[in-house]
Amino acid sequence: MVEVAGNTSKPFLDLGSFVGDLNVDDETASDDISLEGLEEELQECQADDVVANILSKGTTLREYTKGVENNLRQVELDSIQDYIKESDNLVSLHDQIRDCDMILSQMETLLSGFQAEIGSISSDIKILQEKSMDMGLRLKNRKVAESKLAKFVEDIVVPPRMIDIIVDEEVNEEYMRTLEILSKKLKCADADPTVKTSKALKDVQPELEKLRQKAVSKVFDFMVQKLYALRKPKTNIQILQQSVLLKYKYILSFLKEHGKEVYLEVRAAYIDTMNKVLSAQFRAYIQALEKLQLDIATSNDLIGVETRSTGLFSRGREPLKNRSAVFALGERINILKEIDEPPLIPHIAEASSKKYPYEVLFRSLHKLLMDTASSEYLFCDEFFGEQTMFHDIFAGPFSVIDEHFGTILPNSFDAIGLMLMIRIIHQHQLVMSRRRIPCLDSYLDKVNIALWPRFKMVFDLHLHSLRNANIRTLWEDDVHPHYVIRRYAEFSASLIHLNVEYKDGQLELNLERLRMAVDDLLVKLAQMFAKQKLQTVFLINNYDMIISVLKEAGPDGGRIQQHFEELLKNNTAIFVEELLLEHFNDLIKFVKTRGSEDPSTGTGRPITIAEVEPIVKDFASRWKAAIELMHNDVITSFSNFLCGMDILRAALTQLLLYYTRLSDCIKRINGGSTLNKDLVSISSIMYEIRKYSRTF
Repeated sequence: MVEVAGNTSKPFLDLGSFVGDLNVDDETASDDISLEGLEEELQECQADDVVANILSKGTTLREYTKGVENNLRQVELDSIQDYIKESDNLVSLHDQIRDCDMILSQMETLLSGFQAEIGSISSDIKILQEKSMDMGLRLKNRKVAESKLAKFVEDIVVPPRMIDIIVDEEVNEEYMRTLEILSKKLKCADADPTVKTSKALKDVQPELEKLRQKAVSKVFDFMVQKLYALRKPKTNIQILQQSVLLKYKYILSFLKEHGKEVYLEVRAAYIDTMNKVLSAQFRAYIQALEKLQLDIATSNDLIGVETRSTGLFSRGREPLKNRSAVFALGERINILKEIDEPPLIPHIAEASSKKYPYEVLFRSLHKLLMDTASSEYLFCDEFFGEQTMFHDIFAGPFSVIDEHFGTILPNSFDAIGLMLMIRIIHQHQLVMSRRRIPCLDSYLDKVNIALWPRFKMVFDLHLHSLRNANIRTLWEDDVHPHYVIRRYAEFSASLIHLNVEYKDGQLELNLERLRMAVDDLLVKLAQMFAKQKLQTVFLINNYDMIISVLKEAGPDGGRIQQHFEELLKNNTAIFVEELLLEHFNDLIKFVKTRGSEDPSTGTGRPITIAEVEPIVKDFASRWKAAIELMHNDVITSFSNFLCGMDILRAALTQLLLYYTRLSDCIKRINGGSTLNKDLVSISSIMYEIRKYSRTF
């Protein structure tokens, strides 16, 4: 062995010394044997422990092979000796194996017999299984046949107890249950074709028909008796319907299926009964309401009609507190807040000797109609299963109400009441819509369509009364608000208030037409005054009154209120100028004509002290007295104190502006300072203005 220098931990394989002992004879040489790669394989085997041990001892391959062969020979000899020692045991083992083979052979024969028997048993089980399935199918078929036969028997058999109940018993809940059983038997006989051909049915069918006829006759008499109970005076129909008739609603279903003609007779009897009963009730209620009616307006109660005119045949007028409702809405608006209140009870209201405007009676009548119609509509739907019969029932009540309405509407000249009724109908339509009951839709639409033309006609009467008014008979020598204009203001405010939530464009257009007519009438009435100042005062008082009434009615005066506010503003400015000219004519003329001239320009005639001095001294001598006169004039001229004070304040403010311009003009005049002793200080005038301001 040769160790590689620098690495003593691993032995180095000397291939030459290892292969040198190999004897490679020529005869063994072959082209198929190649030692190529041998060195690489030996290098790989170097890591093996056995190879490494051999190489470390320096043993050659041949020697090692001989040692291995000797070891194998020795092991073989040792094995032979061991076998010889154990020969007796092996013989015994052989015998035991032979005995086991015999036993296993017997068991094989026995198991083969068992297998044959099991095969036979399996065939028997399969046969039994097939028989069981066949028996199960037969049993199932028999059960189906039994159930059908039992149902058939149950459907066609007529128990004696059922006959006794239908023929002899009173109509009650048990009778109703028996009717249901009879109905099922009758339907079964008609529906199933196999039942129709059965002989059993032929035996039973005559009896079923007799029972059907008896049941139909009996329940018809029962229902007619119950319907007659509805005709008794002071009967609460709704309670009778809910607590009595609805319990027997199956009777109607039975008649509808098994006695159509009788059902139609019951239906017709109910329609006729309810038609007459409800017609009588509504007629009595309307007659009682008519006694409570308060007449508000007649054909003469128009805006432009002169109050002193009375016809030869004019009827006596209502008290003033009631007649104020002709044009003013007042508390009548409360009826729209009482839409859901119960109807009036006439005898209670009559006992209190209280009377009501027609819209209160109108709401009460239609509230009763809505509640009655809703109850009847729902009852017909539940009891008869029909909704169309409602209109047959209410043909009479509708006719009674239409007849009443036909006498009231042509004689109604209360425009406010008509508009309230229009709004009431709208609210009632909303109520019926929330109830999801459409039975009154066409009726309410018809009433609404009837009310609008009448309102338009009465409105046009008011409009024509203004357009055709006799100015000479209406005119009064008084600058305070005219009663016709107050009527107009209250009338317009009422209609505007009733239109706030509806924004009816047609009504707004009519109000605009009415406003134009009042504008013309006011101007004509004002022109009857001889003095321009009185004309202006008259217009201001009326414009202010109109605005006040519109504001009292609500903040929604809209364009009409804006129009009158603009007129009031313009006429106030005119009056202020007229008032100041009356007391300070020279001062105002000078300021307007010469006050804006500038002396330094040298153009035109210069302003001299002699020209200004009389004006200054005149003002200083009487300005306080003039203001007091103006104050008294305003107090007596204007009926609205606040309006008068606003006008006085505007006049004093304008006076201050004129006097300030006069003072500025004097300052620009040569030698104008000589007039300072006569000039009233601006602060003095301001103090006086504030003094009057504190009074309002």
